[in-house]
Amino acid sequence: MSGQAQGDSATSEIGPAFLAYLRATLGAPALGFVDPPTPISGGFDTRIYAFSLAGAPAAWAGPLILRVLRDTVDPRRALLERAVQNAVAGLGYPAPRVLAASADRGSLGGGFLVMKRVAGRPLLDAQKLAVGDVLAAAHARLHSLDPEPLLRAFDDEARAAGGGRGRHGVSYDAYLTGLDTRVRQAGLDGLVPATRWLAAQRPAGERRVVICHGDFHPQNLLVERGRLTAVLDWPNVVVAPPEFDVASTRVLLALTPLHLLALPAALRPLVALLRRVLLARYLAAYRRRIPLDAGLLAYYEVAACMRGLVRAAMARVAGGEAARNPLDASDFGERLAARVGQLTGVAVTLPPRAE
Repeated sequence: MSGQAQGDSATSEIGPAFLAYLRATLGAPALGFVDPPTPISGGFDTRIYAFSLAGAPAAWAGPLILRVLRDTVDPRRALLERAVQNAVAGLGYPAPRVLAASADRGSLGGGFLVMKRVAGRPLLDAQKLAVGDVLAAAHARLHSLDPEPLLRAFDDEARAAGGGRGRHGVSYDAYLTGLDTRVRQAGLDGLVPATRWLAAQRPAGERRVVICHGDFHPQNLLVERGRLTAVLDWPNVVVAPPEFDVASTRVLLALTPLHLLALPAALRPLVALLRRVLLARYLAAYRRRIPLDAGLLAYYEVAACMRGLVRAAMARVAGGEAARNPLDASDFGERLAARVGQLTGVAVTLPPRAE
């Protein structure tokens, strides 16, 4: 099927139901599309469409984005992403404001969000120089924000839903509990030693906590004419010490398999070297802005690795569609397991990859 045919098919599948939702939500029965929803990108968890409206209120004018969660994803995640993005945007940080969100799978097959489309290209596409400094500056800026408005937004979301964990849902305690629960429920015995290590070695004492994005890497930053215009993809937010977020970025920059980047094999050694340089410059630039505790960074790197390990292991156990996620089906899990072993001395094992 051609790309055009695929786009036409996707638009015809969601267009009528989405338009009905918009008309009801906005109280505008004459509302129509100037540009109907057209697929522009997406990942394993989401489908993303661009569209624009005719006859909409001023706030809905101009290019818009529809982000639909896959049916394998808890649809309530759309409401949590709305709470995060709007709270962070309210603090002056460049997160796209969410105009509407729904946890109803009935309309489009999954939870979904509508937001403004922001101009810009991913950081690595937009520029080749000073990438580490741009990444560090944006990260340190996020970590300088007061997390309390975000925590209040989660409390408000829980009250509106008639229950829920509120601010506790984005705490590091909840993060650890979630890892342990998924490991036990899925019978991932090979990961149990690492979850026990995280609990036993957890740093004592009160520490400053910040808004941690959890997936902060160059392709989630949009840049236009040298200016940061947006930071995307907020479902992994945790309120924790800044070392947790920096460690997560360190894991992504250092361990993501290069063959997933669609590079010619001959270029991979050079890109591997450049990636090490990028990581070193990012860490140095971040430390010039916010000091980092080396011991905490190592501990939280294990915590960051475990998120990827649990996801990869669960995908391998589930098989089928879940196992076809390119990252989870790659040797990323083995790389994470090796890094956990280096940092802890604890051996972790994964279910075998499908052949």
